[in-house]
Amino acid sequence: MSALALAARNVWRNGRRSLSTFLTMTVGVCALLLLGAYVQTVDQGLQTNFVRHGGHLEIQHRDFLLYGDGNPAAYGLADYQRIIDAVRRDPQLRAQVLVITPSLKLGGIAGNASANVSRTVFGRGTLVDDQNRMRAWNAYGLPIKPGNLALQGSPPNAAVIGTGVARVLRLCGPLAVPDCPPPVEAGAAGGAAQPAGLAALSELSQPAKRAALDSAAPVIQLLTAGETGAPNVADLNVVKAQSQGVKELDDGWIELHLARAQRLVYGEAAPRATSLVVQLDTTANLAAARERIAAILARDFKGEQLTVLGFDTINPSYGQILGMFGALFGFVALLFSCVVLFSVANSVNMAVAERTVEIGTLRAIGMQRGAIAAVFVWEALLLGLACAVAGLLLALGIAYAVNHAGMSWLPPGTVEPQVISVGLWGQYKIIANAVLTLLIVSLLAAWWPARRAGRLPIVDSLRHV
Repeated sequence: MSALALAARNVWRNGRRSLSTFLTMTVGVCALLLLGAYVQTVDQGLQTNFVRHGGHLEIQHRDFLLYGDGNPAAYGLADYQRIIDAVRRDPQLRAQVLVITPSLKLGGIAGNASANVSRTVFGRGTLVDDQNRMRAWNAYGLPIKPGNLALQGSPPNAAVIGTGVARVLRLCGPLAVPDCPPPVEAGAAGGAAQPAGLAALSELSQPAKRAALDSAAPVIQLLTAGETGAPNVADLNVVKAQSQGVKELDDGWIELHLARAQRLVYGEAAPRATSLVVQLDTTANLAAARERIAAILARDFKGEQLTVLGFDTINPSYGQILGMFGALFGFVALLFSCVVLFSVANSVNMAVAERTVEIGTLRAIGMQRGAIAAVFVWEALLLGLACAVAGLLLALGIAYAVNHAGMSWLPPGTVEPQVISVGLWGQYKIIANAVLTLLIVSLLAAWWPARRAGRLPIVDSLRHV
């Protein structure tokens, strides 16, 4: 207690010398707290975006992720409703699972016969109501508005395409796609305006009287390969063109109602789904829910070769983005530790040099070497603790200002700007780690000068009078 009292008195008495160290460490711990909270907020924002559009888990055929893109129809889940019912009935999952919905991925060729253009597309068939429920997920309370699927309230033959698909199919005008200049006219190509096979399939796929189409929406033809390899074609009303955030995805995306997609792929056969999307109440339950679903599949669906994948496996960009921010945070933490190390070491060394006579006097009246060293160690710890409190208060003030500034950014792979926010309040783990790092570095920086002070000979110290 005497060493602590001496340390507190010395820090207060030498405030001018300690001020530069105090300011340096305060700014450093403030930056560390803000960056750590921001990385945590980015993680939560990415999770929210992926979970809203693709759920936490997907139940698929074991090989669908590796080979399903080439032939999704061959990896469909037969009688998928039994799996949905089994998951919903489970007492452990009943409270955790918010939505479990089928999805059918498909690929094909989309064409606009009136403009003599076509291109390959890929996409999915979904249940619109389930997708809208999924897009309301916001477990972290972020300032992100939920957006309903553009297929809501549309007829069964409706579709949504990427803005890149709309551009290639010459639908920018009817769909009001921005930043879509007209193409330079190319030389006329030889041959028929539309392949004869595609035209014949289009006619054969329609009854004597074509199904009523929405005359207000442009019409495209979608040609897909069925389960047996035979082609199927259908006319679809394009209700909207939406940007998908990634050019490669935007240039080939199409989304339609699940029943229409199943009819295209499987015809009159029993409909299937390529995956079952599972959304949980919170990401914290992901590991437990995955194990439980895997156990149900192994017990009740042994011969169907099913697997359960997390959203981080299906979307590898999630780990890549977090890895980038984690590397940035690690670099800043290392830089902060080096600054604190040299600042505290320099401050304690100066204190030892200025108080050599005081050290000799204390040693002469019987104070032990360990107690002398403890005084300087306590000085470093008290200075670090004061800097931690000041840095935390400063960081909370800056975080409050940033959260109310209304700034936004566009995360990779997204189309909706997200409000820049720093959720520092309540992040006790981040705060505790930053404070603990500061105190440990301060202790390490003060140890060697304090040890040297305790080993100063009494006679040599008193000679400095």
